[in-house]
Amino acid sequence: MAFFFGVFLGVSIGIGLIIAFARYGKIRSTRRTDLARTIAAFARLTVQDSRKILPRQFYPPWVVFSQRQKLGWLNVQLEKIWPSVDEAASELIRASVEPILEQYTPAILSSMKFDKLTLGTVAPQFTGISIVESESGADGITMEMDMQWDGNPNIVLNINTKLGVSLPVQVKDIGFTGVFRLIFKPLVAQFPCFGAVAYSLREKRYLDFTLKVIGGDLSSIPGVSDAIEETIRNAVEDSITWPVRNIVPILPGDYSGLELKPVGTLDVKLVQAKELTNKDIIGKSDPFAVLFIRPLPDKTKRSKTIVQYLPSANDDNQLNPIWNENFEFIVEDVSTQHLTIKVFDDEGVQGAELIGCAQLALKELEPGKVKDVWLKLVKDLLVQRDNKYRGQVQLELLYNPYGTDSTFKNPFDANFSLTSLEKALKSPNSETEALAPEKAGQKKREVIVRGVLSVLVISGENLPPVDFNGKADPFVVLTMKKSETKSKTRVANETLNPVWNQTFDFVVEDALHEMLIIEVWDHDTFRKEKIGRIVMTLTRVLLEGEFQDNFTIDGAKSGNLHLHLKWSPQLVFRDRDTQ
Repeated sequence: MAFFFGVFLGVSIGIGLIIAFARYGKIRSTRRTDLARTIAAFARLTVQDSRKILPRQFYPPWVVFSQRQKLGWLNVQLEKIWPSVDEAASELIRASVEPILEQYTPAILSSMKFDKLTLGTVAPQFTGISIVESESGADGITMEMDMQWDGNPNIVLNINTKLGVSLPVQVKDIGFTGVFRLIFKPLVAQFPCFGAVAYSLREKRYLDFTLKVIGGDLSSIPGVSDAIEETIRNAVEDSITWPVRNIVPILPGDYSGLELKPVGTLDVKLVQAKELTNKDIIGKSDPFAVLFIRPLPDKTKRSKTIVQYLPSANDDNQLNPIWNENFEFIVEDVSTQHLTIKVFDDEGVQGAELIGCAQLALKELEPGKVKDVWLKLVKDLLVQRDNKYRGQVQLELLYNPYGTDSTFKNPFDANFSLTSLEKALKSPNSETEALAPEKAGQKKREVIVRGVLSVLVISGENLPPVDFNGKADPFVVLTMKKSETKSKTRVANETLNPVWNQTFDFVVEDALHEMLIIEVWDHDTFRKEKIGRIVMTLTRVLLEGEFQDNFTIDGAKSGNLHLHLKWSPQLVFRDRDTQ
């Protein structure tokens, strides 16, 4: 009996367990289905739906639904910690900026040092934040933050002049708007997940401040106020403005790879300008150009001034200056840097007046290839509201990255660096002079490009009529600018489509710095009238060896010249002082 009871009990419990497991499986399946439907429904929720379900008073402080709210939360937290940030940032600024102030102290001053430095009680406000994916890379994060600051700092500079006068100058009413870049790199597995932070002022949109002598008037000493302001702006530019990167190590390691390093050179030939705005009431402007990649005194280049001459029939006024000058710049970040050119009218002791400015992004240049550009001048590079035409500037540019191979070697000194353009111009069959090794050790030699330039003046087309009969008597004058060698064609009588077919050979001593000026004139019995001109460097014929093309005549209402140019090179070496 006990046996049968045990069998019955076991079968009953087994059946019960089977039924229970079956029912639990069904309930579990139903719950999964309901959960999947709920998750799908939440996935379709919009921000507006979420706000209806959960009122704002129940939001955690870190939950945000817009960038404005996110930045508002960030600015609130920054205000809380600002007293500590002020103390740390003030010490950092004093340590990094003071040596640069010494470096850029103008001649009128003997020293500039901080007497007091605090950033005040007003914290900056962040107005935008973004992640720069294109420059972050696999082992770092690059973040850019728009910042605005109308601060009340307490900054006092102790300034000593060469006249023996000590001036406590207060910097006040600072207004600043810009973009800061933060680079968290490299990413590591150890907390806080990055090894160092590099910070930089990526873009300076607005910076203004006032200077006040404590207990005196700064204007009583002429030139001091402008000198101090320029020094402060240079210090900001050199200490924190991109591509400068200030590195703060977080974890022990070598972070020299984050430091600013030159990546190449930029060769610039300032060729000419045309149709510049005249800034003088009487006469014409005396233009000069200032070029820079970084606007620092030791990194800025200035051209010569094209001085106004007495007007004459043969004078091409200074609104169409020809400079033909060469400059070299160090490039530190080709992806973000620009070449800036500003053209001024030299007013002598009154200071220079800006005619116009232009800018070219270096990333538009192809490494190792010469680029010929015409840049339109504007009044302001940041706020381009003035559409008035101010003229154009012609430049030839060559970007040469470091580490690129070149077949151009100096046979006398393997460590002597030739210009980038000379490297590009080297041809395999170029012949060079032989020189004894002992003589090479005594003097350094500089390679120059010497040769013969052959110019075939073929014809002119559609020249403007300048005579009463609707015709012209044109002839062409060819001038090498540096050597001032001249040649001219015969006169073609009563035609607007002259044919000359005349060849002229010029011995060129330094082709990299020479220029060909071609002027078209009308011949009359009692006077000559200029129709227009063509200005060209020898870069194209040096690179191509020979070419034929039509050239538009500048300054003429219509017309072009058909020319054929050929270059026969002969490299030579000129002595220069041993350095």
